[in-house]
Amino acid sequence: MPRTANTQKLLQYLVTSLVDEPEGVNITQREGDGTLAFEISVAADDVGKVIGRQGRIIKAIRTLLRAAGSVNGEHIDVDVLG
Repeated sequence: MPRTANTQKLLQYLVTSLVDEPEGVNITQREGDGTLAFEISVAADDVGKVIGRQGRIIKAIRTLLRAAGSVNGEHIDVDVLG
């Protein structure tokens, strides 16, 4: 039985766990040229919580999603819009 990972649900869970206003989280998905790109929109006060000091949090989120995407054979990119 092949394994699959639902990367959008994983990203939604991670980001809503970090922010003070989880209802303000909006994640859009774009596909193209073998890449799956996610754009994260959060409240202005929560942007720093998603990015973290020196970008450590967003780097960790990107690492987790790329690992989960590799199960499906996808290349994943994550951007924070603010």
